[in-house]
Amino acid sequence: MTNLRPTATCRLKQDYMRLKRDPVPYITAEPLPSNILEWHYVIKGPEDSPYYGGYYHGTLLFTKEFPFKPPSIYMTTPNGRFKINKRLCLSISDFHPDTWNPAWSVATILTGLLSFMLEATPTMGSCETTIHEKRRYAQQSLEFNMKNEVFQELFPEICEEISERLQKIEEQRKLAASTDGIPNGTDSSARTGDATDGLLGRTGTEDSNIWHSLYTNLIVLVGFVVFALIVHYVIKSMNI
Repeated sequence: MTNLRPTATCRLKQDYMRLKRDPVPYITAEPLPSNILEWHYVIKGPEDSPYYGGYYHGTLLFTKEFPFKPPSIYMTTPNGRFKINKRLCLSISDFHPDTWNPAWSVATILTGLLSFMLEATPTMGSCETTIHEKRRYAQQSLEFNMKNEVFQELFPEICEEISERLQKIEEQRKLAASTDGIPNGTDSSARTGDATDGLLGRTGTEDSNIWHSLYTNLIVLVGFVVFALIVHYVIKSMNI
């Protein structure tokens, strides 16, 4: 079995180079510098999904027998689709070695994981939540991941993105608090989500009111013009 570790190491290095050359949409992955058999990934929630705005951190644990045996797959960030820190039962994980294909790469595994995350099919390690709960988890994932030292070490660029977003959310929260008078004792995560949602809600309402007012004024103006023309023609006909 000792001759299998160089095979796993060599293959994982090749997969890493392919990922850097041809990145997978919505996915970033890095092996631990001290152990190439332990990979960490981050899935960014796609725009047309309830996970939009979220960053979902997890791990792939490979064996020395890779690529002849599949990895274990875990999700670390609460997400509303998978239980955290539980082995996920997928056709691309070690739960199903019978369906594993040695030709599958790290990119294939993560693409399959994202695809299954966007479905609602139950499996061992999955959970059921509402769309609203998934969106809440997406908001909360920002601060959650920033508390993880491994996450910060492996994904500095993503941490920078998250820091910028958290700063904007905090600015929105303060603006909403100064406008609505939100009590200081309110939970910070709830205030952040409510402030952001509130701002978006007020913007849509105000825009709707403006357009409604414009349409109303336009109808009144057109009615006045039509009335004036009718009066003009009536007077003209009487003079004749």
